[in-house]
Amino acid sequence: MYHDQRLIMRDGMLIGALERMCATLEISPSQAALAKERYDGVGEWLAGSDDPLLKLMGIFLQGSTAIGTTVKPIGSNEHDVDLVAHAPGLGDWVEPVALKRAIGDRLKANGHYKPLLVEMARCWRLVYANEFHMDITPSIPNRACNMGGELVPDRALKIWKPSNPKGYKALFLERVKLAPRFRVTKSLHTQDRARADIEPYPDQVRFKGLLQRVVQILKRHRDVFISVNEVDQSLSPISVLVTTLASQSYEYCVRTFTYDTELDLLFDVIRHMADFIEARTVNGRMHWFVWNETTKGENFAEKWNADPKRAEVFFTWHARALSDISRLKDAEGLDGLKRHLGDAFGSGPAKAVVDAITNDISASRRAGTLAVAPRVGLVTGVAAATATPVRANTFFGR
Repeated sequence: MYHDQRLIMRDGMLIGALERMCATLEISPSQAALAKERYDGVGEWLAGSDDPLLKLMGIFLQGSTAIGTTVKPIGSNEHDVDLVAHAPGLGDWVEPVALKRAIGDRLKANGHYKPLLVEMARCWRLVYANEFHMDITPSIPNRACNMGGELVPDRALKIWKPSNPKGYKALFLERVKLAPRFRVTKSLHTQDRARADIEPYPDQVRFKGLLQRVVQILKRHRDVFISVNEVDQSLSPISVLVTTLASQSYEYCVRTFTYDTELDLLFDVIRHMADFIEARTVNGRMHWFVWNETTKGENFAEKWNADPKRAEVFFTWHARALSDISRLKDAEGLDGLKRHLGDAFGSGPAKAVVDAITNDISASRRAGTLAVAPRVGLVTGVAAATATPVRANTFFGR
């Protein structure tokens, strides 16, 4: 670990760049409000049915929208909004296909929903073009789960499988609350320059929810990796698996280590993700397990055991993610930052980040608060102690 204030400042600028990138990829507050309005309407429509299978049915969010880790798909303006249509009064005597059919019939009976409806393997999708699409998955209570879990259909609609979206959300958000421990160097003007104290981390540049940002960074990198390398989309690591490993690794790192910067924590969380994959040899073959900690019997790596290529793609992507994000520290200047961000996360977000930073630099130059710090680069706002003020009329190339 290093205790050089200048390097900490540099990492802070990189954190700020990643924060800006994540903000360009997530669902906006207005989109979230619109989605809520629409899924509340769907819930009211389903609950108003005379079909006994839909009695007392309620709708609630699951997945990335529920836990704040949405990432806009590459080449599309539509966000995924995953919903659960829960029938609290039913048991596993109801066949999955029957409950799914009842939900579909009710949605088709509404002239507004019918033209938006698309049937998927185990759910129904409402497509709001260029906004988002809502996947509605049927569920019933899992009375064998002491953690309040549910049962959802398998892809063939043959059997019910354990799940627990509410419990998963609650556990993830508890991990979000875990506060990392950071070392902070004293000012370079103090006599004891080399000594680091454990103090609250300064608030100049911070991730908005560090665990959530880690997941967004990983999901975007995965999407770019799959696209650029022309990997079969069906082999892409599923989001819930990536999210689960990241959240387990985050808890481990936060409880175990102390860091200089959030960037160091980001690297460590990614590095330790694979530690939480369970591997066993079954009948001479390697089998993989990433368990849902909030219910028994749900293995997020289940498909790896049917197709080993999925595991191979995951480990190849994971190594590349760690390498690409580590190389961000090598970026020199805005052009270098744009190139590194573009390689890892796509040219669109990279350009948006650098444009925003350029605008901030221009505003700071006009206000006379622009400075340049050794080994850090341009600093906006209150300049560092070692920074050299920049005259308002000075032009800086990138």
